[in-house]
Amino acid sequence: MSRAGRVRGKMAVMSMIATGGKAIYGAPLGILMLEAKFPRIPGDMGNATTWPFPVLYRVVKGASPERVVLNAAEGLLPDFLAAAADLVSLGAEAITTNCGFLSLFQRELAAHVGVPVATSALIQVPWVQATLPPGKRVGIVTVSGRSLSPRHLAAAGVPLDTPVVGTENGREFFRVLILGEKQDMDVGLAEADVVDAGKALVRQHPDVGAIVLECTNMPPYAATLQAAVGVPVFDIYSLITWWHAGLRPRVFARPQGTR
Repeated sequence: MSRAGRVRGKMAVMSMIATGGKAIYGAPLGILMLEAKFPRIPGDMGNATTWPFPVLYRVVKGASPERVVLNAAEGLLPDFLAAAADLVSLGAEAITTNCGFLSLFQRELAAHVGVPVATSALIQVPWVQATLPPGKRVGIVTVSGRSLSPRHLAAAGVPLDTPVVGTENGREFFRVLILGEKQDMDVGLAEADVVDAGKALVRQHPDVGAIVLECTNMPPYAATLQAAVGVPVFDIYSLITWWHAGLRPRVFARPQGTR
């Protein structure tokens, strides 16, 4: 009997070896969360239904929005380093955070965990700037314009003369998210605060050709803001979905007839 015949007469057995070493699989992105109790609606980074892929969360105890935003996360670096390392030990292949003000920890987190780190939506500013025509620049809408310092901008690679407008003078967004005055939120008023800040930004700076939203709680309002101001709007959702596409590139079907 020929070799081919012997092969046809037997059931082929393929060896498949699964590699271990992690506690959790299928969720390459780890998210460091502030400790807060306000509502996280769909589109908010802290709402798991926001993401079209699985993610891992870790809440950093003691990291309140007020402490991180208004007090520059003073004393919290060791806690964030430990939480990030924990996510990596569970299986995360990249780390992000749910507060743009944590750009201050970008360098330290990346050095500590040894995997890609994106602490803030603000790191998109140079990329977006590269897409704009001459005479146009990126503007930032943040939860707290008074607290977003040159240190935060420099840590994210943002030019220090970038125009910034915050939501501090609004009726709902800042006082719920940062001051923690209540645990419910009027979503309509919160959206109005973000849109008003964006309108003020383009009114005060007519050369703004695109907006980056610093706050990771702002993506639910990005579409309304874009419609109101007529320029592209980028946020933590645009950053993370782009980033995930590199962590897990799409596998395309091969053309028929190819091997």
